[in-house]
Amino acid sequence: MALIQTATFDATGSLPDGWKTGITGEGEARWSVVHDGSAPSGVNVLLQSGEATFCWAVDSGTRIQDGFVEARIKPEGGKEDQAGGLVFRFLDGNNYYVVRMNALEDNVVLYKTVNGKRSPLQVRGRMIGYGIDTPVPNGKWSALRVEFRGALFTVYYKGEKLFEVEDRTFTAAGAVGVWTKADSVTRFDDVRYGQLPE
Repeated sequence: MALIQTATFDATGSLPDGWKTGITGEGEARWSVVHDGSAPSGVNVLLQSGEATFCWAVDSGTRIQDGFVEARIKPEGGKEDQAGGLVFRFLDGNNYYVVRMNALEDNVVLYKTVNGKRSPLQVRGRMIGYGIDTPVPNGKWSALRVEFRGALFTVYYKGEKLFEVEDRTFTAAGAVGVWTKADSVTRFDDVRYGQLPE
């Protein structure tokens, strides 16, 4: 694969070749590429407007063991949740890591999903603590990034390092992509991913 790939959703007006969508749990995802005058780049963005336990869209042809994934994310609706996130080391729809931001809770948390069950990972260096409380605006674009190398995952939000997590549940290479929860209506743009330099 190329060292770094970027999905802006502008070239074809649809999901790029090789991207796959689905859910974890119950419900129905509704992914579409739509025109958006506020898009960080180009004119199109990826919109998830369905409702399911968790919805995901991944580049199924990419396998990254040590690398990064980042995106611009804009939560814009949802009564139960207003969340958007990034998945990595994605093995299948029931087994992957996800870091997500939530505009209703104003926090960023990293989880592992094992056999369809999600649980939060503890922030490195804290006795207690899952994720970090930080303002997550509704209706505005924010940058979220995670770097993963071995058992160490580093989360960046709005260009600043937010926290680190260590976990060894999934160590093999997997797909990367984006994610939402429950009734979140969320937009994504500039999804970039690739390998980290040695």
